[in-house]
Amino acid sequence: MAKPVVIGPRSFRTQKSALEHYKALLHRYQDGDRISDPGDHTDLVALVERYDPILDQVGEPAKGCGQIGHFERRLNTGTGWSNSGFWVVRLDGSATDFSYIWAVKGLPGDRSKDFYGACREAVALDLILAKKRAFAEHGDAHGLVACELTGVMVSIDDAHLDHAWPNFSHIVSGFRAARGWSSDIPDGVVSAPADGQTTPTFVDKAVADAFRDYHHNQAMLRILSKSANLQTASQARRPKIARPVRLL
Repeated sequence: MAKPVVIGPRSFRTQKSALEHYKALLHRYQDGDRISDPGDHTDLVALVERYDPILDQVGEPAKGCGQIGHFERRLNTGTGWSNSGFWVVRLDGSATDFSYIWAVKGLPGDRSKDFYGACREAVALDLILAKKRAFAEHGDAHGLVACELTGVMVSIDDAHLDHAWPNFSHIVSGFRAARGWSSDIPDGVVSAPADGQTTPTFVDKAVADAFRDYHHNQAMLRILSKSANLQTASQARRPKIARPVRLL
């Protein structure tokens, strides 16, 4: 039987229903909006109060429960990605983002998750440029490229650059193993949590460059339609690729 999730005065029957509640709350606002409804504000205060003790347990900076001024929905951006999320603005004017998903689940972001994010950030620009080159090289008269799985012609905006073999998580695991970090990641490798840090990064550029080189040697990339990529998140065996995407 599913365990209820209690957040402030609210009790949700399941974790899924709690996530849906906060997702709907986020979608009631636009990027840049202040969370104006008093009930929504109360729900977010309760969520941050749930999140703060979790962060304290792992030594991360607290969000400042007792110093909340208001909440906003903001657009978080990084190299090749963007998403909307909640930000808490403190009474002193300082602000930081927080994940309603991690808060509902009662989990802090762990070091392995941050390491994975730093790996993603290290190669983000490489992947963007590789995708653009693939469409320049293989695109038809309309700039469309065939999806490697379905053969459907897709535009660059409707396509996904897929790690066909090995998948990205396996590349990250292999890099960790090569550096002797399989069991744990040393302090100071990944940037420490800080206000407004939506993307963890490697502290030492040499580590970022080493992962870029490792990724370059390991990754086999292909163009898929976004729908095809969602349907085939992973493959059990090494696929054949008609138009491999090159990393430079």
